[in-house]
Amino acid sequence: MVDVVISEFMDAAAVEALTRRHSVHFDAALVEDRERLLSMGEGVRALIVRNRTRVDEALLSRFPDLEAVGRLGVGLDNIDVARCQGRGIAVLPATGGNASAVAEYVVTGMLMLRRGAYHSTAAVLDGDWPRQALVGHESQGCVLGLVGFGGIAREVARRAQALGMSVIAFDPFADPSDPAWQMAERVETIEALLTRSDGVSLHVPLTEQTRHLIDADAIASMREGSVLINTARGGIVDEAALTEALCEGRIGGAMLDVFEREPLPADSVLTRARACNLVLTPHVAGVTHESNVTISAMTARNVSRILEDNA
Repeated sequence: MVDVVISEFMDAAAVEALTRRHSVHFDAALVEDRERLLSMGEGVRALIVRNRTRVDEALLSRFPDLEAVGRLGVGLDNIDVARCQGRGIAVLPATGGNASAVAEYVVTGMLMLRRGAYHSTAAVLDGDWPRQALVGHESQGCVLGLVGFGGIAREVARRAQALGMSVIAFDPFADPSDPAWQMAERVETIEALLTRSDGVSLHVPLTEQTRHLIDADAIASMREGSVLINTARGGIVDEAALTEALCEGRIGGAMLDVFEREPLPADSVLTRARACNLVLTPHVAGVTHESNVTISAMTARNVSRILEDNA
């Protein structure tokens, strides 16, 4: 009987640590074969996933003995948390485990998009010398706006301040008395943040309230030449509205690591912005060799704790 099923990639050392204490089935290809995954549910006490395995009613009904869902990351929109709670199943995100990776990605994006000089490799190799076209902006002295001010956003703020940026943040759920606000000026509305920011970075979960939070109206209120970075969830940004703004030159650029559909379909509206100051990456902002080790170890410990407490 298998105690733990791991359906997506996980650091080998963490898998080995789990295997020493429990019966484990590790197959990162399971995420691509849902029927095979569902067929394994009987008797399984813990499931470990990343962001692509859907832990929904259909899966939970096939895992009647489930006690824990370990999440190799922090976003929970692929997990039916309410249904898990209703069945007494612990949902265990690896909170904080990839904060540094995402923060470095965001700050790098801010620097790249504002400078605008990093898309010139092909032109230079072809013998062109587009210096004047690539004169961009420094990030020192600019305003970085953070939508959401949780753990990752705070790591971004710390790094941005060290580079001379001013940081403002909108988060109606963050305690105003939290000392972390010393790193950022608190603004009361998202509109106030958008109109003041040279760069906007998103750090909120995907909910019905945040879906298309950055829509055509929000983008229209952004400062001319400002840039947008999304490492949160794809549905937070209206991709059609963003594409239109990029193509019309109403904003200065965007870096997206997450999309409404993943992988990005060949007919994505974003293909229209291919020639713009646009950087697209495959949901990898939080995945580095170091963060993978950290979140895998955290998840292994979290799952073992639940299984041993329930033994």
